[in-house]
Amino acid sequence: MTSPLDKSRTAADTLRGGPRRRGVRTGVPLPLLVPALLGLAFLMVPLVALLARAPWQGLPEQLTSPEVWQALRLSLLCATAATAVSLVLGVPLAWLLARVDFPGRGLVRALVTLPLVLPPVVGGVALLMALGRNGIVGRWLDAWFGITLPFTTTGVVIAEAFVAMPFLVISVEGTLRAADPRYEEAATTLGASRFTAFRRVTLPLIAPGIAAGAVLAWARALGEFGATITFAGNFPGRTQTMPLAVYLALQSDPEAAIALSLVLLAVSIAVLAGLRDRWLRAG
Repeated sequence: MTSPLDKSRTAADTLRGGPRRRGVRTGVPLPLLVPALLGLAFLMVPLVALLARAPWQGLPEQLTSPEVWQALRLSLLCATAATAVSLVLGVPLAWLLARVDFPGRGLVRALVTLPLVLPPVVGGVALLMALGRNGIVGRWLDAWFGITLPFTTTGVVIAEAFVAMPFLVISVEGTLRAADPRYEEAATTLGASRFTAFRRVTLPLIAPGIAAGAVLAWARALGEFGATITFAGNFPGRTQTMPLAVYLALQSDPEAAIALSLVLLAVSIAVLAGLRDRWLRAG
């Protein structure tokens, strides 16, 4: 005989979709199915078209040209350097936003994430106004140290770090907010300084979030175009990264542009595969 308590549990499980159900098994309403399939097609058809139009027979020749390897090597080096800059500056910034309560923290967080929604070309113009030879900081760098950043490889790294760092900060800040701060407090009560507690306790706890944020930042830096071409220009061997090479090749050799695009597509798939385990654990 079923007790009232069992009936209430059964009803609660029904309302929640069952104790172990992770999805809805009923039929999908047509008003939801049609736009869902259209959205899937909208995202997938361009990628399928890229694969269908790829010059597979001439692909090895396209990818082994010196220009492609030069652009690929520069892209990998600059994206890695930009990620390193983002790690050195972004992790402490994420800790500040997550652990320290100070006036204007919401405004600071909004400014930190602004490059996510800012048009990349506008970001490049802003970098020129700040770090160009006549910029508010760049003029002093040029006058005091003879350092010129625009239209150099260093300028590529700066432009990529500017647009990629917010991805790292968001990921690390979210991980810090999910981590229990009592571990840090326990370490400080045992005599550890705040920095030692962060280095020995917090950093290992948030390592997966840092790794995920670094991968996202690296991928964003690798695909950066607008801020790079505005702040660093498009000089082969010095500032011409893969996205810039794709844009240039599209004007004269569409097959080469498709081949370069396939390289970036392969890198993007590798990034998604690297983050798959983290997403599955969060799901």
